[in-house]
Amino acid sequence: MQDETDIEPESNPVLRLVRRFLPVTEDFRGQQFFVSEPLRRGEKPRLLATPLFIVLVLVETTDLIFAVDSIPAIFAVTQQALIVYTSNACSILVLRSLYFMLAGVIHRFYLLKVGLSIVLTFVGVKMLLASVFDIPIFVSLLVIALILAASVAGSLIFPREKNVA
Repeated sequence: MQDETDIEPESNPVLRLVRRFLPVTEDFRGQQFFVSEPLRRGEKPRLLATPLFIVLVLVETTDLIFAVDSIPAIFAVTQQALIVYTSNACSILVLRSLYFMLAGVIHRFYLLKVGLSIVLTFVGVKMLLASVFDIPIFVSLLVIALILAASVAGSLIFPREKNVA
């Protein structure tokens, strides 16, 4: 598990890019993304971004990365452009809500990382073999669902021992 001390937001390339082009206030200003105020006393007011705007940019960048990352996975299931587009759009909308719902209990599903790596391996092999051997969509979805269900069930049936300190 990662400690909060290991997180260095200042090293995030998106954050550095935004700060290069926009001056940012030191503190939040209510629900405002931008404020107009002078940088120094006596100067003409300038447009400044607030930390709330920075948070919005980082969240949306994460959504964009997720969407781009999931495109090869959906192509392992179907080649229809409409399904690829709508599945990615819906997954972006649902994933953020799902994250906040599961954030408190995700530590219980310790085998989920293993299950997801097996799913990604399966998808990669399926894509490599697509020109030689066609795995039907139903079979692909069934394999993916079984792997995920097995990793969640395994985590619940064989819970990780708690560290006794």
